[in-house]
Amino acid sequence: MSRIGRMPITIPAGVDIKISDDNTVTVKGPKGTLTQKLHPDMTFDMKDGVINVVRPSENKNHKSLHGLTRSLLNNMVEGVTNGFSKELEINGVGYRAAMQGKKLVMNLGYSHQVEMEPIAGIDIEVPNPNKIIVSGPDKQLVGHVAAIIREKRPPEPYKGKGIKYVTEHIRRKEGKAGKAKA
Repeated sequence: MSRIGRMPITIPAGVDIKISDDNTVTVKGPKGTLTQKLHPDMTFDMKDGVINVVRPSENKNHKSLHGLTRSLLNNMVEGVTNGFSKELEINGVGYRAAMQGKKLVMNLGYSHQVEMEPIAGIDIEVPNPNKIIVSGPDKQLVGHVAAIIREKRPPEPYKGKGIKYVTEHIRRKEGKAGKAKA
């Protein structure tokens, strides 16, 4: 048995889950509604506020789908109840971010400002000019938007300038001057 796949998912109060015949799962909660089509071979056993993911056989493909399906469903339930967020940090002289209406506007050392249009279902906050918080109910979309923002100016290893995740550690390199003379 898959260790992750066999773990039950408890449905919190205020969350409504509908599973159609073609394994399209719709989860409604206080933070929004998420819909995803899961693999048709997996079945769901729902009773007393608990969902278990059941695989049809011990086939290697079914074993790998077992844990994946449970994780996807659990992330949907977690997202509509608590939501997910990623924090980004901007390092560099003159590098900063601000919200202009709904648009995220960043000064990243280019000759122009970098602007990002909002994406449906994602909230972007800028509590101070060097911090960006991306949040929303869909874990995959939150991570994707955070990666797009980071891609605008990835951190470089010599001075550490750029956009990085708060939890990310940049391995710094020495420059030419750090090289030992022979």
